[in-house]
Amino acid sequence: MSRRQAREVALQALFQLDMNPSDEGVEVAQVRQNAIDAAVFAQEDVKLGDKDMEFLNALVKGTCDNLKSIDEMISRFSREWKIQRMAGVDRNITRMAVYELKFCEEKLGPNIIINEAVQLAKKFGSDDSSRFVNGILGAIAQA
Repeated sequence: MSRRQAREVALQALFQLDMNPSDEGVEVAQVRQNAIDAAVFAQEDVKLGDKDMEFLNALVKGTCDNLKSIDEMISRFSREWKIQRMAGVDRNITRMAVYELKFCEEKLGPNIIINEAVQLAKKFGSDDSSRFVNGILGAIAQA
């Protein structure tokens, strides 16, 4: 599996978590793992290596753990769109990319992260998603 495929599966898990918030008192780590497992299981033709699974888990956990800070950053740079009014796919692609840009221990170049997010937006989002995601991430990367 490639990093791009790991990001695709992570996006699906993050989308599931975003659309189905867990009840209070539910073990958060288990809910996250269930979302990851469901997203992985849905990928019939994808084989996950150990490093890819580590990356996938880090993306989901890191994005969730830093969600408040990530959403504050996105809100600062998406002047016309409140975070909850964004399309779910766009919101979660942007969240995951902001995690990679600002919080991830493994540092990649901003252009790589933004390009990967734009490709996800083209694949999973609407016609305008890639421009929207690119604009917000470009502004955050320059900040």
